[in-house]
Amino acid sequence: MTVVDPPEQSAGDRAAARHDRVAAWRTGVLASPAAPVYGALIGIFIIGWIVVTIDGGSFLTTGNIVNMLQRSVALGIVAVGQTVVILLGSLDLSVAQLISLSSLLTSQTMDGQQSNVLPAILLVLALGVGVGLANGLIITKLRVNAFIATLGMALILDGIIQNKWDGPAGGVPVGFSQDLGYTRFGVIPMSFFLLLAVAIVVFVMLRSTRFGYRIYAVGGSEDVSKLSGLRTHRTIIAAHVVCSLTAVITGIFLAARLRAGTPTVGTDGGYDLESIAAVVLGGTALTGGRGGVVGTMGGVAILAVLDNAFNQLEFNAFLKDVVRGIILIAAIAVYARRTEKKS
Repeated sequence: MTVVDPPEQSAGDRAAARHDRVAAWRTGVLASPAAPVYGALIGIFIIGWIVVTIDGGSFLTTGNIVNMLQRSVALGIVAVGQTVVILLGSLDLSVAQLISLSSLLTSQTMDGQQSNVLPAILLVLALGVGVGLANGLIITKLRVNAFIATLGMALILDGIIQNKWDGPAGGVPVGFSQDLGYTRFGVIPMSFFLLLAVAIVVFVMLRSTRFGYRIYAVGGSEDVSKLSGLRTHRTIIAAHVVCSLTAVITGIFLAARLRAGTPTVGTDGGYDLESIAAVVLGGTALTGGRGGVVGTMGGVAILAVLDNAFNQLEFNAFLKDVVRGIILIAAIAVYARRTEKKS
């Protein structure tokens, strides 16, 4: 059977759709508001340095710098993946539970044996692909809103964890744990290079591949993308696979740091909401089509600097959340006003 274009999709319509799709990609890639993020980061860093110094603490010590870099790794990796789905106008609330489950599977499969490291990593990466596929298919084929679909997946994963584990399990080989979790070159932890590798791969993917082009196009307008012939469902599914893969990589890293899997390591870290906060602080629009990894890395760094300053000033958890919430709301308000002025 020959498939023809619907009558309403004339050559002129398809050309206009392609033009709009290219414009959406250029707007998202070239107008990413990363510069203001790093200006804010410098400002927050200086303020934190001054306040901590006045309080009698030391902000620019080797220990503090290492702490901030290590704090950035787990959140940064999962936030990079969250950036990809948010650029589509989607999100993923299942990452925290997936991090916990992947840490448990990593440590149990390794079981303290160096020879089990590669099989454990492959198994956990397969888990990430499976969860990402499930999320993408539920969103595209069952037409379930991404918020509800990924929240439902989070509940499923949480149920699996609670049914099988009630505490730390398994064991990560000392060599693997030391290399990934604790080795550093000067003040730069080995794990920070893992974060940079993930960020660079996703950055290149978004800026230089057809898949990245389609991410921005679908985020700019899914209807226009469909009109111009893009298979938007494939793009959405692939983006959720990427996000889940970054979550399981985070789980592997945290298992190495803790030398065991923990049922609550993802939820205790709040990686679901904190990753979204980092992406939004980095200037990526929740509606999709605008932003990128460079801004997200700045958002992650802002949260790491804030947490380090709060810890030195001995803020209680309530005040930490209040200040971070105020900063997040202020950032969104500033980006909204900038967007209105440009339009």
